[in-house]
Amino acid sequence: MANLREIKDITICESTTEMLIKGRADNVSTAFDRADDIKPCPIGALQACCKHCFMGPCRLSSKAPYEKVGVCGANIDVFQARGFGRIVAAGTAAHSDHGREMSELFLSVAKGENSDYSITDVPKLMSMAKDMGVATEGREQKDIAIELGEKCLAQFGQQHGYLKLLDRAPKKRFQKWQDLNILPRGVDREVVEMMHRTHMGVDQDYKNLVLGAARCALADGWGGSMISTGLSDIMFGTPKPIEATVDLGVLEKNMVNIVVHGHEPHMLDMVCRLSTDPEMVAKAKAVGAEGINVVGMCCSGNEQLVRRGIPHAGNFMQCDSAIITGAVDAMFVDVQCIQMGLVPLSKCYHTKFITTNYRCKIEGAEHVEFHGEHGAREAGVELVTKAVENFKNRGVVQIPSKKTKMIGGFSHEAINYMLGGSFRGSYTPLNDNIINGKIRGVAGVVGCNNPRVKHDWVHAELVKELLRNDVLVVQTGCSAIAMAKLGFMQPEAALKYCGPGLREVCAAVGMPPVLHSGACVDNSRILEAVCEMVRAGGLGDDISDLPVAGAAPEYMSEKAIAIGHYFVASGVFTVFGVTFPVTEGTKFADYIFNGIEQDLGGKWAFETDPYKMAQLMIDHIDSKRQALGIHVQKERVLFDMEARRQL
Repeated sequence: MANLREIKDITICESTTEMLIKGRADNVSTAFDRADDIKPCPIGALQACCKHCFMGPCRLSSKAPYEKVGVCGANIDVFQARGFGRIVAAGTAAHSDHGREMSELFLSVAKGENSDYSITDVPKLMSMAKDMGVATEGREQKDIAIELGEKCLAQFGQQHGYLKLLDRAPKKRFQKWQDLNILPRGVDREVVEMMHRTHMGVDQDYKNLVLGAARCALADGWGGSMISTGLSDIMFGTPKPIEATVDLGVLEKNMVNIVVHGHEPHMLDMVCRLSTDPEMVAKAKAVGAEGINVVGMCCSGNEQLVRRGIPHAGNFMQCDSAIITGAVDAMFVDVQCIQMGLVPLSKCYHTKFITTNYRCKIEGAEHVEFHGEHGAREAGVELVTKAVENFKNRGVVQIPSKKTKMIGGFSHEAINYMLGGSFRGSYTPLNDNIINGKIRGVAGVVGCNNPRVKHDWVHAELVKELLRNDVLVVQTGCSAIAMAKLGFMQPEAALKYCGPGLREVCAAVGMPPVLHSGACVDNSRILEAVCEMVRAGGLGDDISDLPVAGAAPEYMSEKAIAIGHYFVASGVFTVFGVTFPVTEGTKFADYIFNGIEQDLGGKWAFETDPYKMAQLMIDHIDSKRQALGIHVQKERVLFDMEARRQL
């Protein structure tokens, strides 16, 4: 391939750099190389191309007269809104199908039909049952669990009413959704309706399409994703602070290395358990290995990192690098973010690349079907055995030495406990430190990697700038792994990177300044956290009143847009980098970036420069502080006894 970037311009990750040098020496193709070879379509990137019927495709240039329209008469605003709506529908479908999978798995466990998994967190079961309207008083645990599973599964096909977990939102936020008629009724219904509305000749009002997309996105954040996170916690454990190790150095030269990549936690959970099974360990030793080393990659890895503390090999753009080490005996994948290019690459390095989900088969890959509801252990044994048997086929192995310790597992419940303990668990200390100015605000920095930008760099520079300005950072997904590799998820990082206020709070609590909350599906934890901030008091009565902001600096998937839109619809200012599906200077762009705030309380922004992105977020946080009247330090008053009595 011609015109490839120099590797120093591709990534800031040391281990990825080492593997890309090896890959080029081995003459193999990586996603970074393909990104250099294939330029993005400029018309498609701006959503100025409409392929929603076969009278076209029609494309409208941003330089054309504004009255220029497609064959059906649709203008550039409708082009963009249709494309945006379909992106949101696809992203919602992906996350929510994952939620459905967890619901079906949970129900099989609750009914006692599945002995491969179990309920491990009974308090979370009871709390989620209450939120879903399941009576618990005087009932058997099994009956509660079955009814909860049935109610969760019914949320996907529900046709009327609204999704039950929307009741977790502040009353003012719920009322806003109700007034706009965008309360999602059922997850599947909203995805189907969005696809219908974006069909040729249906919805042709760009604002109506964007609000319809908000309804669809809310079905993801407050429906499919929130259900998935809750049920996964009940089965696999609710995350709490736990130590783990990240980066490619977690691979072991003398062990059978299995990398599990994808988004569904139950397959990785089973493989982890089998890796210490005496029979499987004996098989590994029989082929000359010392044992079996299971590591995560991408979001299934994140889910089990924050629960089990399992090693994590890296984020989305490190999948190529993991295989190039020559040390990966098998990579098992399920759904989402699986690159087809990994299959031919794996054939160059002896790695067995095995798909496990019927939704995701890839030409050239081996397939072993894995179903959580039945036969999970048998399928897991087959998978692990294939990895073990492949150990003897290794060639040259080069494993980067870089690996970093980190603390993850900051679920909503863990943060609540961390701030107040068993008896006084509360977000009040967080709110108090925001009100007194030690913490300026809170930022959610989430999302993927994208080979169009320098790997991990935008995440890193954005987070550094936020911490320097006393903004506490919460992360999920590949963004979290980017920062974990750089040491930001250690308590000591507060001394190095934070402003004086945030540094003091982190030291007092003993926490890192960047909190890892899980996988991309676990962004629903951030929704719960901001709801708790409202409930704790002192920072307004709606999510849109809070001094918070969100960002996805290096996003690449449709899921990211769906996540971003449900945060905007929940009242959060949300900034995306890399690219954004809008044509500048159009009414659609003005609505997305400005006007939508009048309707939803949140809005989008687009910025590729991490320092400007940080400033946008800080300016927004400051504007919310000013609106709350907490932007200036109040004079300290010493109360005498009479004043205390009056208080």
